[in-house]
Amino acid sequence: MEFRIERGALAEAVAWAARVLPVRSPVPVLGGLLLDMESGGGGRDGTGVGTGAGRLRISGLDYEASARIDVAAEALSPGKVLVMGRRLLDICKVLPDGPVECAVEGSRFTVSGDGARFGLSVLPLDDYPALPPLPQVRGAVETELFAAAVADVAVAAGRDDTLPALTGIRLGLDGDTMTLAATDRYRFAVRTVPWKATAPGESADVLVSARRLTEIARSLGRSGLVSVALDAGSAGFEHAGMRTTVRLLEGRLPRHEKLFAMEDPAEAVVDRARLTEAVKRVSVVADGDSPVQMTFSRADASVTLRAGYEDDVASQWLPAALEGAEELTVAFNPGYLADALATFPGPSLRLRLMGAGQRAMITDEADTGSHRHLLMSVRAQLA
Repeated sequence: MEFRIERGALAEAVAWAARVLPVRSPVPVLGGLLLDMESGGGGRDGTGVGTGAGRLRISGLDYEASARIDVAAEALSPGKVLVMGRRLLDICKVLPDGPVECAVEGSRFTVSGDGARFGLSVLPLDDYPALPPLPQVRGAVETELFAAAVADVAVAAGRDDTLPALTGIRLGLDGDTMTLAATDRYRFAVRTVPWKATAPGESADVLVSARRLTEIARSLGRSGLVSVALDAGSAGFEHAGMRTTVRLLEGRLPRHEKLFAMEDPAEAVVDRARLTEAVKRVSVVADGDSPVQMTFSRADASVTLRAGYEDDVASQWLPAALEGAEELTVAFNPGYLADALATFPGPSLRLRLMGAGQRAMITDEADTGSHRHLLMSVRAQLA
């Protein structure tokens, strides 16, 4: 096996595939990346990779996920090799820019370019498990829209691995709509995006690790469509020569429809950027998870944010329009509130408020229903 490729292309492909490698594994070969060099016969393959120069396929997997990427390379001699993935990634990071030549020489895989030369031990190919197949493709979604939706809901996913279902993102497919949702019991984020189903009436409701799905969404690029594939045990995503699978989580998230139904709430409209800055400003005196209190006044058309206790306090006044109440005070965990505000790009936000210790809903001002973030208000009396 021998091939030539640009350092940048090799480094990007190795980094993409190495995302799924376990940090520690009792099975050494699972720390490996499989490099499969195929010579091309001209033209282009189904992934859009040029085959005249040959195709290098790099694959990695662990018990939970797999990744495979195809890149163009000049095939001097086709073949396969399995090498330690993270070590190869470290080498790619320090190689000089320009063309790189890679070859198997006996029991060693060599990487050289512009006078630099590295050798890596070869792992046994016979011990390497086969990559799981891509599940049934259910449809496709715009990569940029998908990545934004995943980021918007992932902030609400739990971090406690003893409650694995709450560390996931619900991926729901219903007709031409994809719904993503996450909750850690104290907040609940939901995004809906349009998507193109492969068949009319396509539906699914699965739970994917928020950490894994965030990594996948970030890595897919920002243009074109990503194919979404699902079966009873795994989810798969494919885009521009990149393919990845991840094992589904067991369990289900609670449905959000009844939770999001709020009867006769007070509603406030406030400038998003100014509110975000105000929360950041007053939170500097909020020790730990001590709350940020928000007092809305209809008469003054304002909201006053307060944080801190005794002599260590901060406050900020902002204009805000309040309807449905003359005055209302609520308080939130400052980190949760800041996370929620950061997921909205629009100029103004609408807050639906039930009162202290109750639910509060944050949406954009128009509230199109495509992006909603529920927070639990806490009862707090600040000095």
